[in-house]
Amino acid sequence: MSTANADTLLLIDGHSLAFRAFYALPVENFTTSTGQHTNAVYGFMSMLLNVVAAEEPTHLAVSFDLGKPTVRLAQYPEYKAGRKPTPPEFAGQVDLLIDLLKALRVPIVTLEGHEADDVIATLAAQAREAGISSLIISGDRDCMQLVNDSTTLLYPKRGVSDLARMTPEAVEEKYGVSPENYPGLAALVGETADNLPGVPGVGEKTAAKWLAAHGDLDGVIAHADQIGGKAGERLREHLDQVVRNQRLNRLETALPLPVGVAETRRQEADFAVVEELFDVLEFRALKERFERAFGAPDRTGGDASQPEEEIPPRVLDAAGFRELIESIGPEEIVALAGDGHYALGHGDVTRLAIARAALEETLDQESHPGGAVELADLDPAAEQALARLLTENPRRLVFHGAKTQLKAFHERGLIDLAALNPEQAPLDTELAAYVLRPELRGYGLDDLAARYLGRSLEPDSADGEQLALDLDGGEAELLALARRARAVLDLHTELAARLEQEEGTRAVFSELEVPTVTILAKAELAGVQIDRELLGELVSDYRARGERSAEAAFEAIGERINLGSPKQLQVVLFETLGMRKTKRTKTGYTTDADSLAELYAETQHPFLEHVLAYRDATKLVQILEGLGRSIADDGRIHTTYQQTVAATGRLSSTDPNLQNIPVRTEAGRRIRELFIAGPGYERLLTADYSQIEMRIMAHLSGDAGLQEAYREGEDLHNYVGAQVFGVGAEDVTLEMRARVKAMSYGLAYGLSAYGLSKQLGIGVDEARALMTGYFERFGGVKRYLDEVVDRARRSGYTETLFGRRRYLPDLSSDNRQRREMAERAALNAPIQGSAADIMKRAMIGVDRELTGQRLGSRVLLQVHDELILEIAPGEYEQAAAIVREQMGSAAELDVPLDVNIGSGASWHAAAH
Repeated sequence: MSTANADTLLLIDGHSLAFRAFYALPVENFTTSTGQHTNAVYGFMSMLLNVVAAEEPTHLAVSFDLGKPTVRLAQYPEYKAGRKPTPPEFAGQVDLLIDLLKALRVPIVTLEGHEADDVIATLAAQAREAGISSLIISGDRDCMQLVNDSTTLLYPKRGVSDLARMTPEAVEEKYGVSPENYPGLAALVGETADNLPGVPGVGEKTAAKWLAAHGDLDGVIAHADQIGGKAGERLREHLDQVVRNQRLNRLETALPLPVGVAETRRQEADFAVVEELFDVLEFRALKERFERAFGAPDRTGGDASQPEEEIPPRVLDAAGFRELIESIGPEEIVALAGDGHYALGHGDVTRLAIARAALEETLDQESHPGGAVELADLDPAAEQALARLLTENPRRLVFHGAKTQLKAFHERGLIDLAALNPEQAPLDTELAAYVLRPELRGYGLDDLAARYLGRSLEPDSADGEQLALDLDGGEAELLALARRARAVLDLHTELAARLEQEEGTRAVFSELEVPTVTILAKAELAGVQIDRELLGELVSDYRARGERSAEAAFEAIGERINLGSPKQLQVVLFETLGMRKTKRTKTGYTTDADSLAELYAETQHPFLEHVLAYRDATKLVQILEGLGRSIADDGRIHTTYQQTVAATGRLSSTDPNLQNIPVRTEAGRRIRELFIAGPGYERLLTADYSQIEMRIMAHLSGDAGLQEAYREGEDLHNYVGAQVFGVGAEDVTLEMRARVKAMSYGLAYGLSAYGLSKQLGIGVDEARALMTGYFERFGGVKRYLDEVVDRARRSGYTETLFGRRRYLPDLSSDNRQRREMAERAALNAPIQGSAADIMKRAMIGVDRELTGQRLGSRVLLQVHDELILEIAPGEYEQAAAIVREQMGSAAELDVPLDVNIGSGASWHAAAH
């Protein structure tokens, strides 16, 4: 029910909701690239945005507990004693949440010595006096007493997404008492969370019956000697603690707060700061919900304004479109916007708009300012003119999201991507914005036009209504596309000027990101052949394995249960088998894979062994079936590569993700057997860099020990293990090697002693001693890690070997959590970013040579540090030489770039 027609105050218990969000969302799924946990912040914000959008409150405030001491603690020192310590993953998330609330201009109301629910109770009372209704969101049941005809409690039933609407009727239905009598019920029953024991053996039904019979708790106490039975006897024995509970449960409604209801009226958010924080926290999915709840920023003010075009673009016919193209001078920059799409091996473009920018004053733009056309209307002459425009000098063309458009033009026969050299790739405003601001959540044209041009690409309501009256749907869509083409052109002008100010960033854009577009487009078009028969066999095999594991699990406990039900697993593990309870969640105790693996390591119980095997098999069946659904009509999988997701420059793969297939497990090897050389090709070639990030670390740090190990061709992790543990290289055990490997890579990503201890399953002190020993022997690494953060703090950014920048303004933040996130990013970005840049340089060189030498072999996949090529008959030696040369010379380091090459009929067989 919306409350939009009346004033409504939304009050939120900050710590209560943050903790619920923390336990509702898996912490491992909400961690930034710098290692900062954000599940509590994300869950809280998600709940807030949903409720604000649905309820449309006119007033809003959040209250947090300030910690000890409190009035209640002074009255009862055992109050809330025994609570588990705050999880380290939660630490600092409240500070980040407060930053976001301040950016939203939401008042944060607190009072020294008092808890959040007392502050909320006081504000709700003030609102009622002012004729304002209240909505309270809290997981603290004490707030039930605040419910009345003007105050409703939204009580989280599960996590923070499912809120029960507690009205007076709902409270009475659930607890059998009115909200006014709820404190009496809680005093009798007790509150475990607050360490307030009640009357032993008295539950909610008995307490409600007493309260109904005697009016309220004072009446129950006054007539305690008349209540019979064992329950009455226990009541009389524990009257003192009931009275104490009553005193502590009662919420304050008249505190002298620093903020009144009038000051909680909603204000416009500080959109720039909100966007910045969303970027820092990598909350890419919340933007639309944020704008729905708090409105969209007005970006049309200030210096940037909507330009008035003297001559508007036109909807063109074939002759007019050909005339437009033929009038374009050889030095003009031309922006194109199409409705191109491509999915599951098929793509097309049906409409196209062109905007032009003359570089010479003599060019006549008045007769041809730009326009849009239905490609189906083109005659052969117009199509040939378009094909010439697309192929004669692609570097003067500008797209937004060029890769999709290029594939669509290829499908339509207007270009031949296979013949396109990487240096011939068109410009791309999406990539330009990405290299300038790699931390943004997204790079849609609408967002960038608003951010950089102060322009909305949507017509205002009056214009939209007039368009609908004056034009048919097709013409209106063509003119909208023309506006987008003009925005691409103006955005290119703006971003090109910014790139000119940063020589290194400009080179990353023009020499790395833009050429990579054509390589990825070719790879996506080519796809990779899948062995359908083997895929079917693997699905059947793993499904049968899952069934066998399930039967073995049932046999181990003597009953059949639903292995996918956490509740049934909890009963078996913690009640039937009496195992140690895992981390507590809102629905019991966690049964996630890590927790069950820990329990199995402790108990070696066969039930757990079979449950884990069942889960592994079931997950693999899901992965394999997902791959099967991704196979296009040509029998190949066409993944999509994303260039603008990772701030460090690494590529990501989606639909399906082919970069997350495990390498060293039996299942991963079997899945890689599915990827084979297709008809007309003799084999696959795989090539990868050996320990490229550690080699970059050795180069950047200048550490003599690491560099010596690489120059001598030693096993790095054995070498480091021998140095750290003070043993001979031949005496380094597998466990020692695993520890130094985890530490070596972890240090490059700002891994703490606590993080290392969790990763290795050892104590924090042992992990700290391991790190100390490492730094004592590899002082150059320690100096580098310290210096890179200091340099970034002075300059405001980090830089890769090739000039890719990542700006980190939070290095100077007063907020410790944000500052530490930025410090971890400062450690990570130069190494991972340099590795990404080297791989892109290698890909460009490989593709350039394959194309230049007119070979039929082609790049199919890029998986982090690995390239997979499909080799045409008779070309293996030539292709392998190209790959080895281009990958090996992609960067000049103080240590050699070691390239491993293998070949075979499948991805697995080509492993080396």
